[in-house]
Amino acid sequence: MRVMDISGRGGTLPVDRSEKGPDGRPHAVVIGSGFGGLAAAVRLGARGYRVTVLEKLDAPGGRASVFRQDGFVFDAGPTIVTAPFLFEDLWTLCGKRFADDVTLRAMDPFYRIRFHDGSHFDYCGDPDRMRAEVARFSPDDVAGYERFQRETETVFRIGFEELGHVPFGRLSDMLRVLPDLVRLGGHRSVYGMVAKYLRDPRLRVVFSFHPLLVGGNPFSVTSVYTLINHLERKWGVHFAMGGTNMLVRGLAGLIAGQGNRIRCNAEVARILLDGRRATGVRLADGEIIAADVVVSNADTAWTYKHLLPQAARKRWRDRSLERASYSNGLFVWYFGTDRRYDEVLHHTILLGPRYRGLIRDIFRNKTLSDDFSLYLHRPTATDPSLAPQGCDAFYVLSPVPHLDSGTDWSEAAESYRRRIEAHLEETLLPGLRKSVVSQRMMTPADFETRLLSYKGAGFGMEPRLTQSAWFRPHNASEDIERLYIVGAGTHPGAGLPGVLSSARILDEVVPNADALV
Repeated sequence: MRVMDISGRGGTLPVDRSEKGPDGRPHAVVIGSGFGGLAAAVRLGARGYRVTVLEKLDAPGGRASVFRQDGFVFDAGPTIVTAPFLFEDLWTLCGKRFADDVTLRAMDPFYRIRFHDGSHFDYCGDPDRMRAEVARFSPDDVAGYERFQRETETVFRIGFEELGHVPFGRLSDMLRVLPDLVRLGGHRSVYGMVAKYLRDPRLRVVFSFHPLLVGGNPFSVTSVYTLINHLERKWGVHFAMGGTNMLVRGLAGLIAGQGNRIRCNAEVARILLDGRRATGVRLADGEIIAADVVVSNADTAWTYKHLLPQAARKRWRDRSLERASYSNGLFVWYFGTDRRYDEVLHHTILLGPRYRGLIRDIFRNKTLSDDFSLYLHRPTATDPSLAPQGCDAFYVLSPVPHLDSGTDWSEAAESYRRRIEAHLEETLLPGLRKSVVSQRMMTPADFETRLLSYKGAGFGMEPRLTQSAWFRPHNASEDIERLYIVGAGTHPGAGLPGVLSSARILDEVVPNADALV
């Protein structure tokens, strides 16, 4: 048993990397330890499976891993929790209380949206304050805003509560919900739905940007994703004290408590087959691990293209994967400063001079533009312990094209970072250049090499209507028996609620453990 510290806060968590003999339980192998993989492991463990989670990196978390350097703690990926009950359910399955391991702090406001001219909109969960903010920008849009809220509540009820945790394994499943999708205007884009109710161009941006949080183009992603607006209002936006990786640490503790294992530095090179049935995996070092079921939390396109032979695939052959539309890439600059910027909120979205044009360059033209829009995360606004005393920790994220843009990030990264640094210094963070004392970057190229993300896309396949539900790679593989998919690349999609819900779907599609004994 090897003990490793994955908290970034001095605590330790046992992660068993030793081999263990059969104990009578059927064996499930989970490839990848992102939130989807960890949640899948907990759910399978609760159903009687012996579970081994295999992680390529040196610590659990995947996109939700953590970087610790120079006294700063930087969450690598997700920063907010919008459906806490999905985490609470996992703790309940293990007979434990979520609040005993993780403290969530509600954000107020959720985020500040700063326009290029310096004006801003504070987005929160209070209905009266939101109406006041809308009226401050456009009094004539208040009534339309109220109608939009009612519409998103209906979309949420059907799209999330009724369909977000059920599998779409058959075409008939899709045909069954088509009348609801048509009635909800699912053929319309998110931006098109917002524009139906709001006239002010700034408000149209405020209420349509949410798909960018899950890798979608607001001008092409199905309007079903307006449900994010209501999801945030219903449960709020929260931050995990100690950083998002505290959620990872908590889930890893649940898995260990079930008698199951997380093995790090264990990259899967191949899913092994007997005909068209998954029977285990082979690691990059040649080790073979047998399994009764295999669950992949790896990038879906990577799973099919690199972990399975072409001959074993029918639907997701290389040509189908290459022709699919993928989410944007991400440029992320993590930095720590030797001073605090107390006037800066926890979450700020800084919009550039263009909205539609920039998004067109990212998703359609696949060109790295001179301008950008940014998401600035300052976790030390809520939890100062994530930086040395008197310091601040940040990350700033810029949506960029994925690797089909041809951008050579080994050449472009530093100049792009400097442009972002200059913009932040001119707007929110005066004296930034001289204050940075710790930093690192991730580009789409890093997403490809570190996270094995196809084309370096940040969120897998883009969640447009023709790549959602039945049209998306299925939770139970269409091509391979006993192979199951969780994470952003399957139904219901990206974002913490989506990937946790994909693990919940396993309860419907994976056989009960006693059926395999």
